[in-house]
Amino acid sequence: MSHGGHPELAEKFASNVERMKWHDKALWFVRVKRDNQAKSLDEWEELRNTADKIKGHTLSNLATYLEEFEKNALARGIKVHWAKDGAEHNKIVHEILASKNVKMVVKSKSMLTEECHLNPYLEERGIEVVDTDLGERIVQLRHEPPSHIVLPAIHLKKEDVGTTFEKFLKTQKGNSDPTYLTRAARAHLREKFLGAYASMTGVNFAISETGGVVVCTNEGNADLGASLPKLHIACMGIEKIIPSLKDLSIFTRLLARSATGQPVTSYTTHYHGPIEGGEMHIVIVDNGRSNILAKEQYVKSLQCIRCGACLNTCPIFRRSGGYSYGYTIPGPIGSNLGPSRDLKKYATLPFACSLCASCSNVCPVQVDLHEELYLRRQDVVNEGYLNPTKHKILKITTWVMMRPKLMDFAGSMARKIVPLLPRSILYSKMNVWGKARDLPPFPKKSFKELYQEKKGSK
Repeated sequence: MSHGGHPELAEKFASNVERMKWHDKALWFVRVKRDNQAKSLDEWEELRNTADKIKGHTLSNLATYLEEFEKNALARGIKVHWAKDGAEHNKIVHEILASKNVKMVVKSKSMLTEECHLNPYLEERGIEVVDTDLGERIVQLRHEPPSHIVLPAIHLKKEDVGTTFEKFLKTQKGNSDPTYLTRAARAHLREKFLGAYASMTGVNFAISETGGVVVCTNEGNADLGASLPKLHIACMGIEKIIPSLKDLSIFTRLLARSATGQPVTSYTTHYHGPIEGGEMHIVIVDNGRSNILAKEQYVKSLQCIRCGACLNTCPIFRRSGGYSYGYTIPGPIGSNLGPSRDLKKYATLPFACSLCASCSNVCPVQVDLHEELYLRRQDVVNEGYLNPTKHKILKITTWVMMRPKLMDFAGSMARKIVPLLPRSILYSKMNVWGKARDLPPFPKKSFKELYQEKKGSK
């Protein structure tokens, strides 16, 4: 997806005020459900602390756990492949499918395959890829990427889905009843499941101790896909590993509560070997993760379990939509991961943040998201990628703030003069900030003056 800079793309999304408001409301609804679930567990913070420690320990010993995982997976009859980047991942997957003469593959949700642009790669080589998650299928039919990592079609209304299905599934014109549309999708997908030669899944957790993987879904599409065809390919990033089966219980208690406000996902499925007479392959992918692992200040971003809680709470994401980020994974976590891959291309993303820290507060594995974004901003400035106008304004502001008397004088003059200025001058093209905001009423006295009065000193 082309990247036009977050501010421009966000402005485009926000120009449809009605859509922006229901997008904001829909995501906040999920955030509230998450809060209710968190409050229902006395040990919630203990779970978060433990998950943080497990992930931190695993990342510090990643090579050991990955090798142990491979050894145990091979012992279970699973074939293991290693890919250094997206291109190698796609080549491996294609070679496996081509060796079996596969013409159609059913795929459950996988942000890694989105990241590697697997679908177009396979389609160019004559293999039909069917996304079987309902939201993913909707956006696939519309030739759009997912706009959210858990709720891929959250940017669409039921009417949008209705018109999409009219075109591709030949549903009744103007019928946007969710039950009717779901049944139509089910019939369409069932046919695909029954006709598929192979299935692909993502991986939520890979267990080093057992050599198996765990996939969490609410629709059962991964289960049906992996049960019918003889060939199952699971794709995972190197950071998906956890040491033991015992550790899994911590993450499954956190994941669904954080993602959708459910106590547990409908299906938490363990894949510990091929089905009878079939083959199971696991492709383990680096694709830039080792570079993050090497940077101490950003390593915690690899702890992410892709629950989407940071997206649902983020005031910027809720009002600017997933597509404004121009990266596979949007929101606070995407604003961290994008720049780690290409700082220049994604230089605007660390600034798509109010530094409110809500993302860090809800993260089930305690990724220090807002702190990393603050550091990323410094990287952008140090590399010279900051918008020149913004850079000049910040330099002037810094210069003034470092001179307390000048700062006091400027504040005093602003409080006297700005309220008297006509709107046409105050909200002219020069004031980019004022484009979508009104200045609050100015107080008579500054905080500093009030504080000194309170202390009884001048």
